[in-house]
Amino acid sequence: MRVLVITREFPNAVDPDFATFNRQQFTALGRRCEVDVLATIPWFPGVGLFNRWLAAGRLVAVPREEQVGGLTVKHPRYLHVPRVGRIAGGVLYAASLAPEIRRRRGRHDVVLGSWAFPDGVAAVALARLLGVPAVVKVHGSDMNVAARMPSVAPNLRWALPRARRVVAVSRALAEVVASFGVPAERIDVIPNGVDTSLFRPRDRGMARAELGHGDGRWLLYVGRLEEGKGVLDLLDAFKLLARRRGDVRLAIVGDGTLRVACERASNGPLAGRILVAGPQPFERVPLWMAACDVVVLPSWAEGTPNVVLEALASGRRVVATAVGGTPDVVTAPALGELVPARAPGLLAEALGRAVDGSYDPAQVALAGTRGGWAESARQLEASLRSALH
Repeated sequence: MRVLVITREFPNAVDPDFATFNRQQFTALGRRCEVDVLATIPWFPGVGLFNRWLAAGRLVAVPREEQVGGLTVKHPRYLHVPRVGRIAGGVLYAASLAPEIRRRRGRHDVVLGSWAFPDGVAAVALARLLGVPAVVKVHGSDMNVAARMPSVAPNLRWALPRARRVVAVSRALAEVVASFGVPAERIDVIPNGVDTSLFRPRDRGMARAELGHGDGRWLLYVGRLEEGKGVLDLLDAFKLLARRRGDVRLAIVGDGTLRVACERASNGPLAGRILVAGPQPFERVPLWMAACDVVVLPSWAEGTPNVVLEALASGRRVVATAVGGTPDVVTAPALGELVPARAPGLLAEALGRAVDGSYDPAQVALAGTRGGWAESARQLEASLRSALH
């Protein structure tokens, strides 16, 4: 089976730690069948002049083709109009890729769009040029947030029912897909995997020594620093907790529009108790998890968050919001605690209970075990083959 992947969510030479979940799954899929990846790059005239302000400007340096995870990855450019691009985003995206797709007639059996919009919409349209079926994989915020936008929803109501299969990473996300007119029998729930060679129980003391962490109880957030990830809620919750507990610290790993707000908090009255580490290489994230006592994820919406899967595989309990597929993962008190989203007070109370609790990391890892990327790829291959038949 020859699979063509279309996605904006994929690592590249400029940002090698972006969307590592796709790299891991598609690399594993590539061991089972032939996989080509079109990892698209936004472009507009003069985009390189904006490299200080826009991510698109920095991506000008991405090569046209490279090897990532053993896969041949091409980086075609698509026309992107900042701020107003969503209105015609699906059409512009598909039209930008059409010349590349026409050259591929007869080379692929199925097209997989990874991310609902614009990748999934374009995959459905461009698969018709190739005369092959389309499969769309949805992840979380693409359906929970973007799909609610008036400029995006009509695109998805057209595309998703026309996909031969739709892959969702959680049951909750599958229900959202069904609300867009996709019959339940054409929706496959396939969770992401975990690389247990990286994410496994490690010695906390050794990890702290390597990172230079001091004593105390450490909370860890790993992810994008954006409002929808609950970052401001976390800062408010930590301020409440810090008034009562002098031994608690917070480490923040990631980057985004709220990084300045996080750094401001780390330099204020809580100086020395909040560490903003910025983005870290993916291979270093297990070390940060090993060094902490509790991993926290206060998102407003999720699919099945990889950071929770990775935390449990690392033997670290989790405090997270009860959104999306997270309740399917944190299924017992031994694994952590769930709280409502956008509730800093309740989050602070849960974090206080978590740092006071003792647990066996090996038991957490055992109880929280999920399939690896090989199993996730096996299920994805089965969904793609179903689309062919």
